[in-house]
Amino acid sequence: MPRLKPGANQGKKKPSAPNTPPSEEAAAAQADDKKPLTPQEIIGGKSWTGKLPQALFYELCVKNGWQNPEYVIRKEGTLGFISTVYIRCKNPKTLAVETLHFRPPTELPNGLPLDPPPHKPTQLEARHYTATYALHRVSSMRNIHLMLPPSHRGYWATFEEVKKAWLEKKHAWMYEADPFLTKREHEAALAKAARVAAASGGGGAAAAQKTEPKPPSRGWDNVPTVDMSAVNRRAVESLVRRHHVWNPTGTVMPATARDAAVAELAGLGFRRVHAEEACGAAGDREEALEWLLVHVPEDDLPERFLPGNYGTGVTLQMELEYPAKRLCANGYSMDLCRDVLVRVGGDEARAAEVLMQILLHGDSEGEGGEGAGEDLISFDDPVVDLWREEQTSLEAIWGERYTRVSDTRFRVRLDLRDHSTTSTISLDLRKPTARGLNGEYPYTIPVISLLEEKKDTTTTTPGLPAYVKLSIIRQTATFAETLRGEMMVFSLVDWLEGEFPRILENPGRLRDVAGAVSAGETAPETTTLRVGGGGGGGRSKKRRPRPPIDWMPNHPESIRLFEARAARWETPAQQKRIEARKRLPAWNLQEDIIAAVDGAQVTIISGETGSGKSTQSVQFILDDMILRRLGRAANIICTQPRRISALGLADRVAEERCGTVGDEVGYAIRGESRQRQGVTKITFVTTGVLLRRLQMGDKLEDVSHVVVDEVHERSLDTDFLLILLRRMLAVRKDLRVVLMSATLDAEVFAEYFGGAEKVRRVEIRGRTFPVQDFYLDQVIVKTRFDAGGPKSTVSAEDLRGVDPAVGNIIRGLGDRINYNLIAATVAHIDEELGDQEGAILIFLPGTMEIQRCIDAIKYLPDGHHRFHTLPLHASLLPAEQRRVFNPPPPPKRKVIAATNVAETSITIEDVVAVIDTGRVKETSYDPANNLVKLLETWASKAACKQRRGRAGRVTAGTCYKLYTRNAEAKMPDRPQPELLRVPLEQTCLGVKHMGVADVQSFLGSALTPPATLAVDGALRLLERMGALRPDGALTALGKHMAMIPADLRCSKLMVYGATFGCLDATVGIASIVTTRSPFAAPAEQREAMKAARATFAGVPAAGDLVADLRAYERWAELRCSLGIRELRRWCEENYLSHHAMLDIASNGRQYLDALKEIGFLPLGYTPGVGGGAAAGFNRHGGNTALLRGLLAGAFVPCVARVVVPETRFASRAVGAVALDPEGRMIRFYTEDAGRVFVHPGSTMFAVTAWERDQFLGFCTKMGTGGSEGKVFLRECTPINAYSLLLFGGDLAVDTMGRGITVDGWLRLRGWGRIGTLVAQLRGMLERVLERKIEEPEMDLGDNEVVGVARGLLEGNGM
Repeated sequence: MPRLKPGANQGKKKPSAPNTPPSEEAAAAQADDKKPLTPQEIIGGKSWTGKLPQALFYELCVKNGWQNPEYVIRKEGTLGFISTVYIRCKNPKTLAVETLHFRPPTELPNGLPLDPPPHKPTQLEARHYTATYALHRVSSMRNIHLMLPPSHRGYWATFEEVKKAWLEKKHAWMYEADPFLTKREHEAALAKAARVAAASGGGGAAAAQKTEPKPPSRGWDNVPTVDMSAVNRRAVESLVRRHHVWNPTGTVMPATARDAAVAELAGLGFRRVHAEEACGAAGDREEALEWLLVHVPEDDLPERFLPGNYGTGVTLQMELEYPAKRLCANGYSMDLCRDVLVRVGGDEARAAEVLMQILLHGDSEGEGGEGAGEDLISFDDPVVDLWREEQTSLEAIWGERYTRVSDTRFRVRLDLRDHSTTSTISLDLRKPTARGLNGEYPYTIPVISLLEEKKDTTTTTPGLPAYVKLSIIRQTATFAETLRGEMMVFSLVDWLEGEFPRILENPGRLRDVAGAVSAGETAPETTTLRVGGGGGGGRSKKRRPRPPIDWMPNHPESIRLFEARAARWETPAQQKRIEARKRLPAWNLQEDIIAAVDGAQVTIISGETGSGKSTQSVQFILDDMILRRLGRAANIICTQPRRISALGLADRVAEERCGTVGDEVGYAIRGESRQRQGVTKITFVTTGVLLRRLQMGDKLEDVSHVVVDEVHERSLDTDFLLILLRRMLAVRKDLRVVLMSATLDAEVFAEYFGGAEKVRRVEIRGRTFPVQDFYLDQVIVKTRFDAGGPKSTVSAEDLRGVDPAVGNIIRGLGDRINYNLIAATVAHIDEELGDQEGAILIFLPGTMEIQRCIDAIKYLPDGHHRFHTLPLHASLLPAEQRRVFNPPPPPKRKVIAATNVAETSITIEDVVAVIDTGRVKETSYDPANNLVKLLETWASKAACKQRRGRAGRVTAGTCYKLYTRNAEAKMPDRPQPELLRVPLEQTCLGVKHMGVADVQSFLGSALTPPATLAVDGALRLLERMGALRPDGALTALGKHMAMIPADLRCSKLMVYGATFGCLDATVGIASIVTTRSPFAAPAEQREAMKAARATFAGVPAAGDLVADLRAYERWAELRCSLGIRELRRWCEENYLSHHAMLDIASNGRQYLDALKEIGFLPLGYTPGVGGGAAAGFNRHGGNTALLRGLLAGAFVPCVARVVVPETRFASRAVGAVALDPEGRMIRFYTEDAGRVFVHPGSTMFAVTAWERDQFLGFCTKMGTGGSEGKVFLRECTPINAYSLLLFGGDLAVDTMGRGITVDGWLRLRGWGRIGTLVAQLRGMLERVLERKIEEPEMDLGDNEVVGVARGLLEGNGM
């Protein structure tokens, strides 16, 4: 809230809220009279007569014998002022003056931001706020807060929360009444510990000569040690000295603070002259220490910062220095550059555009709208790129004067031969990053910058003044405004070369460029371009915007559609299909459905399985629009939860309309689409495809109806889609939404969309054909099955009413699926049907169970010849899934073993019998422990009802339920919404990418809102992964991760792979993670399979994912040289699944297509090709150490600490020999789950040699359930120290001088210089990555920062 000017008449005073901030209370108080407010009134309010915090703290210092407190205040951009108070005290023994300082925290110890924030609008308020904080640090045990003004009592309560959090972390020493005494006692303890160590002979004379004590190392003794060779150290130091920007804001330390910092640094052992130089180059004491650790030669460093002890330091962050420095070179103020960069999320190109807008207009004139995101449902031609055409012409005209920086940016050297200059001046032009109000280039002018390079680098002649540069940019941009609509760059350069002398002689008024020279009164937030919502980095291929729907009837196209339908309706083929449709229960409610859809924005259609709601409702709507001469406006999108449903329904509806898929009826799934814009009227899509279209900013302006099928399943994507549709209905009054559910819980959805007044409902009763049920006891009798074996603990209640003999058999079956019983049931059904045709559908919980079931059926007498067995699950390719619709080869009977993908929306025409195990595998997520569990559990009653209905779609059928009636009664009515049982990182990132700031509120508007803890945890994880900034804005990496349709870790891994030259390898690993490991074998061959997998992992073991990758790469090589039979034999010999390999290859192609679509890869990129673009992207694909480092960065925070027992020795003839520890003695720990275990199937399970790889990355952490269940790590990768240091979480050099902490909990022992150098290198590496993400065409093959980082990874620093 802006502060009111003294003397302003604001009318009558309004009562203030109890927690009104001081500035608001002051504003309210000032309304009564015109005289300026006093400090007493600003801080305490008009009625306050007591002492202010600054006075109270001063009195406390005097009472304790401390020197007068000294406040240092600095302004941090647009956040406001923040203050630090320094206090001093003379040591009574040494007479040395000791210094301490208190600075209010900006966040809680757990990382959450402090509320209210410590930044204040005025220096006065910042000083008193800091005084209150200092009082709390030394007097929190007293009731001194009762003497504070009311608003500062609220601050005191906030500080109490901070104290409570620190006390939980055993930091009670921070709140002692005498901080100087605490400091002395601590230093004395350190000195005593050092003397004891020296006296014990642990260092001889050298130890006795040490003048500085070794800090205590509790908790640090058994952690890995990090080191850096002299060669690597010099390389990193050289990079930091040449490229790091010290004190980028130009802060000048006050004289008193400077003197105190110099004295403190000299007290640490640095030379005073070095300390003075550091304080001159740095903005504060902490940065001065960093400067010293980088620049002081090692032989002159104080002993505490050498390897003997471990140096102190601070957490280093370099986010905006380099882009701010580049932007500042154009004449803009550094503060303004930093402010704008923060507002646009660090996007340098957009920041340059915003700065030019400020220079030109002082506000957001010409502000860009939403970027046109990728549209996955249409594939029309892209808009002609006039910018690229013009670049080609200009390059031919200007020759060597022209430099192409990227496809969207170039430079041209100005020809200023008639004007003597000491510099070479170039004009830097960028294509606008976002469409302005007038459209794209050339209707929006390019972003203009000026590049000045001295001709003689030895001269000290100053370059162009800042305001002259800004005047040149401003006048050039003003001239460009007159050229809108035509290709203007040549004219711009020609004009500037002619006008350059005039502008130098008369640059114009300073007032014209004042807004860009200073960040004073201009508010950058009013000029920033939109960062969220579909921009995604601005590199996705642009599509022509679809025109909005024209609802005028009798358009010529609508007349043509009407006549074509009428002609087709009279054909015998169409009449035959209409007769078949009339037999569906939905046909009789055709008029009701049409009336409901026309009469309300939202319609809910509920109907039992087989009623025809999925196939008929969309046709009713389309036919009605065609008959009303509105066919041109019809564009119906129908979502399905699974690919096979979308494909099957498209085929079925196209057949019923006597058409082919891709014309009037089409589909769009990930990686595959058959449709034509303007021609396709009904498009079946997976829910994720439509969801991604909405996330990328599409308003569905050309869509007339959205039909959400199987809404009762409550998948994560469906609930997310419902949130967006409910919001869109408020804007699109002509849009119609139809929700279709197979269960009778429509009331819940009706209330969500506004109740009965706004929602129409249609219920379709009846099933096409009856289904007869047989429960477990009846199945046992019919099949004469005898389980044998030990009896299980099936409850007596479940066996109530069951024959005792049958009950004993049920007890023998146990609680798990009995595949012999399933096989016996299949054989019984086959005998019952005899010569009657018909397929059998078996519902199982997962792919492993499907394979075991198929194997059991094949073991039946003559099973290979009697049954045609087919699997059906989501991991299969679409072509393999379609095989279930084809008739079996005679005389076999088709048996389909399926997961719940077969429950809804697909019709397998010949199914006459269903075997339902009643089991399902569901993911559950515990946000408190950050633990995902995949558990087999009972399906819901609603799901079992759907399964039962599969047998009655085309004829009367039977359902064999392999559970008792009582077990069915205990099943839940419906499945728990997926939004409540899965991690929410992907969802939260998608919401952020849409430009939504408050993710918690957005997801809180869901039909069943997720737990606040789960959302907060997801946002924290996104920040730790590098997808979000601390302020919640998307990073450049986050934008790309949001646009790649993959698991977030896989997206991050692929971006890293493209950056470090191992793209194909990382795409392969991402495909393996998404699909499954290609290694597969029956239980009796598991050990042999593990041995084969270990062979591909190498020695020492490189981990599970690298082993799977190497196997896949070998398969891909052999695929080009062997026939299919030989290739399958090779797979069998190595215990590999050929089908899994095909799935991995298919996924890899889809990921590469996605990377091309967002502009991160050139369209001509081909994997596996040695030359061209592929060579640069894959030059380091065989570097295993680099791959492991990238995996560490992609999977953070999924890292476990490895604790190896003390080394034991055995006597041998040659002497003592170190023994590898036993595998069971090696322990693994994660941050949130404590002790965990490597899964027995992992290649790392039996590894005992952990010399340099002291951490373990993992992809999945799964619990086994139960009170004594274990937590297992799967897809494990060994990680060395530098993998974590360069790609892990936040870095902090321990303030006690013991080492480095990664991600807040992973400790590495190391000396201070290494910690500082690694932190600086990490910052430069992050900037390189961000630039690569923004400019994907940039080749990093010879980049010095990437090369040094790669060397550290390969040798673990040595």
